[in-house]
Amino acid sequence: MSKIKIFALGGLNENGKNMYVVEVDKNIFVFDCGLKYARDRMLGVDYTIPNIDYLKENKKRIRGIFLTHGHDSNMGAISDVVKNIPDISIYATKFTMEIVKKYLEEDGLKAKNLKEIRPHAKLDFAKDVSIFPISITHSIPDAVCFVLYTKDGAICYTGDFVFDSSAKGCYKTDIGKLAYVGKQGVLCLLSESIYADHQGFTAPKNRSNEFIRDTLRKSDGRVLITVLPAHIYRVQELFNEVMKTKRKVVIMGKSLQELIAKAMELNYLNIDKNRIGDLLNINDKDAVILISDEKEKPFANLERIVNGFDKFIHLKDSDTIFITEPSYDGIEKRMASIIDLIAMKGVTVINASSKKHLLHHASKEDLMLMISLMNPKYYFPVKGEYRHQYRNAEIAEEAGMKKEHILLKENGDVVTFVKGVLTEDKEHINVDEILIDGNRGNDVGELVLKDREMLGENGIVIVTSTLDRKTKKVLKEADVVTRGFIYVKDNFDLIQEARRISREAVEENIDMENKKVDYNAIKNEVRDRLGKHFHENVGNRPMIITVVQEV
Repeated sequence: MSKIKIFALGGLNENGKNMYVVEVDKNIFVFDCGLKYARDRMLGVDYTIPNIDYLKENKKRIRGIFLTHGHDSNMGAISDVVKNIPDISIYATKFTMEIVKKYLEEDGLKAKNLKEIRPHAKLDFAKDVSIFPISITHSIPDAVCFVLYTKDGAICYTGDFVFDSSAKGCYKTDIGKLAYVGKQGVLCLLSESIYADHQGFTAPKNRSNEFIRDTLRKSDGRVLITVLPAHIYRVQELFNEVMKTKRKVVIMGKSLQELIAKAMELNYLNIDKNRIGDLLNINDKDAVILISDEKEKPFANLERIVNGFDKFIHLKDSDTIFITEPSYDGIEKRMASIIDLIAMKGVTVINASSKKHLLHHASKEDLMLMISLMNPKYYFPVKGEYRHQYRNAEIAEEAGMKKEHILLKENGDVVTFVKGVLTEDKEHINVDEILIDGNRGNDVGELVLKDREMLGENGIVIVTSTLDRKTKKVLKEADVVTRGFIYVKDNFDLIQEARRISREAVEENIDMENKKVDYNAIKNEVRDRLGKHFHENVGNRPMIITVVQEV
C-alpha cells in the first residue's frame, strides 16, 4: 500500500515563497524553494521565506529540492535552506544551477550536493519512484516542470509556463513529452494560477519585439531601458531589435553585467559583443542604456537617475525612458509614482501596458491545454492569491474535471492519497513565514514589526533621570528627548509637564529610608503616566523609554 501526501509550505494564497512538498511513503520531495519580497507595511523587512521546521525535523527523509527555474519566487530562499540543512541535495538545470551557485557564493555558503540535471533525463530514487523533468516555456532559459512517477500515477508540478509556438531552443516546451505523461496516467496536477483570470492564451502578449522596435524607431535621443535581470528572454528581445539599428548598448550595474556575461558565455544569449558599449558611450545621442530593475527594490535605480543622484547618467530633454515590464501585483502605486516623477522632469516615458503586455505565466487557454494534455485525475491549483487559485479551479471545471476532484487548499493543508484514492484526512502542517531583514538570516518577528510600526506612526520619547548613588535623591529635572513625535520648541509647556510627571513617578518609587530604588516600577509608572499625558494633549502614544542612572 502506498501513501502520498502533498502540501505547500509557501506559495498558496500569495505571490512568491513557492515551496511544495510531496511525500511518497517515507520519501520527501521538495519542489521549488522561493522567497517573497516585502511590500507595504513590512517596515524594513527585505523578504520573507517559508518556515522550514518541517524539513529540518524530517531532513533524513528528504531526497532533494527540485528547482523549476531561476527566479527568486521559486529559488530565492535556497541559501536560507542550505544554512539550516547543509547536506540537502539540490537538483536544477544548467542555467538555474549557475544562479544557485552565484547566490551561495554571495552568502559565503558551500552546498555539498548540487546536482545538475538535463530535461528529459529520468532520475531514479526508489522502486517505482522517479522524477522526470520536461522543458517548458518561461522568461528564463532551462525552465522545467517536474513529473514525479509513483506506482499509483504521476504527480506533476508545472512551475511557471506558457504555450508559445515561437519559443525555440532552451525556451521551447516539449508538448509531446507532456502528452506522453498524460497518457501514462496522472494522479494529480499542480498548476500555476497567477494569470488564471486572463482570457485566451498568454502568447503572443508575452512577446515585446514589436513594441521595442517601435520605441527605438520613434526615439531620436538616448533610450534608457529598465529590465528585470532574471527575464533573459526580454533581454534577448531587446538586443535583437537594437542590432537592427546602429545604436550601442551600455549595461549599467555590476550584477546585470555579470548575468548577461554569464548567459552569453553559456550561449543562452546570442549577442554581437561589438554592439555592447561602455561608459564612454553613455552620452552618445543614440545610446541604449540598460538599467537593472530589481524586484527587491522596484525602480530604485531608475529613481536615483531621475532624482539626479546617479554618478554617470544625467537626464536630457531628448531622452526616452522605456519601462519594458508590465506592472504586477504590489508595484502598481510605485510604478505610477515613478512615471509621475519622470513626467515632471519633462522626459518622455513609455511603459508596457499590463493589458497589452503579459509576463510568461499561463492564462486561461494555457491552463486548459495543460489539463487536456495531462488529463489528471485530481487538480491542485497552486501559485497565486486565493482568488487566482479559485479562478483556476473554475477553469478546470470548465475543462471537464469533477468538482470534487479539484483541490483548493491553503499553506499547510495536506492532501492525502492512499492507493491512488483521495482520503478525508484533515491533517495540517504548521506553517509560518520567516521575516528576513538584511543578511542576518534570522527571523525578525512580529513583535519587532509592531515596534517599528509604533515608531513610524507615533515616534519615540526618551526620559532620562539622574540619582545620587549614595542618597538616591533625584539630582535634577528629568531630561525628555523626542524623535518623530513633536517639535519640542513649539511644545515647551507640554515637555515641561512631562518632566514634572516623570520626576514625580521616579520619586514615588524610591524608598529613601532603606536607600532602595524600584527601577521596574519607575519605568512602568513613567510609561503609563506619560502615555496618558501625551494621548490627552496630542492624541498619540509614542514609544516611551526610561533611563535611570546613578552618579
